[in-house]
Amino acid sequence: MAEQHKLARGVALVGAGMSKFGAFKGKSSRDLFVEAFNEMLASVDQPFDPNQIEALFVGNYSSDLFEGQGHLAPILASWTGLNPLPAVRVEDACASAGAAVYQGILAVASGMYDVVVVGGVEKMTDLPTEKVTDTLATAADTQFEIPAGFTFPGFYAAMATSYMHAYGATPETLMKVGIKNHNNGSLNEKAQFGAKISTLMEARKASAAKKGLPIPDWKDELEFLHDDKANPVIAWPLRLYDCSPVSDGAAVVLLVSEDLAKKFSDCPIYIAGMGQASDGALHDRKELNSIPSARLAGQKAYQMAGVGPEDIDFAEVHDCFTIAELLATEDLGFFERGTAWKAAEKRRDQPRWQQTHQLIGRAQIERAPCRCFRCRSGRRSLETVARPGRRTPDQTSPQIWSYPQRGGHRANLCGTHFREERLTWKTNSPMLPIALT
Repeated sequence: MAEQHKLARGVALVGAGMSKFGAFKGKSSRDLFVEAFNEMLASVDQPFDPNQIEALFVGNYSSDLFEGQGHLAPILASWTGLNPLPAVRVEDACASAGAAVYQGILAVASGMYDVVVVGGVEKMTDLPTEKVTDTLATAADTQFEIPAGFTFPGFYAAMATSYMHAYGATPETLMKVGIKNHNNGSLNEKAQFGAKISTLMEARKASAAKKGLPIPDWKDELEFLHDDKANPVIAWPLRLYDCSPVSDGAAVVLLVSEDLAKKFSDCPIYIAGMGQASDGALHDRKELNSIPSARLAGQKAYQMAGVGPEDIDFAEVHDCFTIAELLATEDLGFFERGTAWKAAEKRRDQPRWQQTHQLIGRAQIERAPCRCFRCRSGRRSLETVARPGRRTPDQTSPQIWSYPQRGGHRANLCGTHFREERLTWKTNSPMLPIALT
């Protein structure tokens, strides 16, 4: 692999905001983006003049088809009062906002700008389901894959089938990933559903009782998830709760040069490393049990940061479908090939290394956010997948988090590591990342 270059100067994240995610009739992308933008302004510790902002980078997959609105970046600049600043839209399917962050970091690191805003937004729910499916399908190979009948559930179902055949995972393994991620999503007040599988199960029972219908006798979450009526097959082995929902939402971050960081934030997050790579369409892949671009992008980010997978204490991975989490954790080196499913089966609680709820339990956005959010209410207790050989939570050390994004089946990934000064797991730290996408 070619030598990974360092950033010409340091870049820090000093503010972040996010809209509520869900289905919002009557709201447009611009409404959602303004909501996230205003929250970002309020999150900055030190008073600052928005006139200091010098450029806007917007990640958006397809406002053209979802809303009939192209040329989105200048419109969002207008609605946030940033005109006549340079405003650029970045489209990279599922990695759109991650790629926008990548460009924002480069813009600051190059010295071109000192202060930039980067955001992601999508408004997906105004279209009927079949139109949403058609729009998302434009991220696939429309010459070979779509005419053959593939949709994105079909792509990931093919990967899941291959993975299960090769390594021994089962549909129940995927269900356990979904249970964990819904549990974590229930901790996020801005999540689309914000409910555990057990909560949804009990709600279905209560609804049946209210309507005078037979009350289902599911004994546990897995029995509920095996019910074809409650959790129908979408593309075997993927069922409804293996798939993230479409959603409306936005997220925004403020990036500044390292020398200015303390003028904005009491506890800035410094960019330690990042990586991006691409791959061909699924039908051109040599195998289905790995996403090479994710692996390569992770390696680039590790190399830039001067760390390895063993140094990562908190990871958020893309889980548009439950199988995507298993592939990502292996491609990023957290588990040996073919072993992530075994850790998912154990579902251990271990705060030293955590996987957040990501898309399942929150929402699928192509792609709103820039995966970092400041939480001042102390550490939340996320359900995790544990790795052996980690340090104990009482040990102190600078923390590094990995936020990979993978663009659809093409797997264009932008993985960024964030480093925060003097943060330990020992105390109620002033800032902790919460999953956004």
